[in-house]
Amino acid sequence: MSRRTSRRQFLRTAAVGAASAALFVQRSAFGVRQYAARGTQHANKPNVVFVFADQWRAQAAGYAGNKDVTTPHLDALAAQSVNFSNAVSGCPVCSPYRASLMTGQYWLTHGIFYNDKPLDPDAATIGKAYHQTAYIGKWHIDGHGRSSFIPKERRQGFEFWRVCECTHDYNHSLYYADTPEQLYWSGYDAIAQTREAQNYIRVHAGKSPFALFMSWGPPHDPYQTAPEQYRRMYADPSAITVHPNVPESLREKARQAMAGYYAHIAALDDCLGDILK
Repeated sequence: MSRRTSRRQFLRTAAVGAASAALFVQRSAFGVRQYAARGTQHANKPNVVFVFADQWRAQAAGYAGNKDVTTPHLDALAAQSVNFSNAVSGCPVCSPYRASLMTGQYWLTHGIFYNDKPLDPDAATIGKAYHQTAYIGKWHIDGHGRSSFIPKERRQGFEFWRVCECTHDYNHSLYYADTPEQLYWSGYDAIAQTREAQNYIRVHAGKSPFALFMSWGPPHDPYQTAPEQYRRMYADPSAITVHPNVPESLREKARQAMAGYYAHIAALDDCLGDILK
């Protein structure tokens, strides 16, 4: 843009598309209640597909200037999207951020300012604002145990449900649907979750507007658990750049960790490409 735009101007004029999910979440603190009754005013709503990962740094992408990591699908999306380069989390911890994402509120308003604290089931959330809603992946705002079943009344309005409160066992990854039966994603969970999301989009395309949230656990540690084909891409950690402030004594260890971290990111980038097909 050739001129700076105020937040108020942006909220009035932002287009549907890459900005729509972020826009709605920002507005939801004061706008979600008017849509709380399902099926009302839904004709003018866009479909929302909100995909996010756990601890994926803004700098760890090709379009952001990182020459070590391979993210062609994200790079292509960034080239045709609104990129919120100055957007930051007011409380960059897992549960507080997720509660803010759901409600559009600051952490001192929604009350979640540390991990494993439950979000009020009666909170006004984006899950209660859409006629069709789905959540796939990591939740981490229930606060009743990281492996516990989450009943419908604590799902913040989301209907289609393939969720675990919190796990980082990516190759033996627990989740629940609508019953307390423990289920496990096949293989690397982010890939299986992406397949589930693709199927949801196919089934619901052209019907009532939907909001689909998919929350991947990677690239959060453990770092050496991405599929082998992606770990092979970073088989030589010595080629990875580390920041100058990393002490010499820790550089080899840092490169090993970053190789695994980038392997997770490469896997997620392919998953993103599948969603965009």
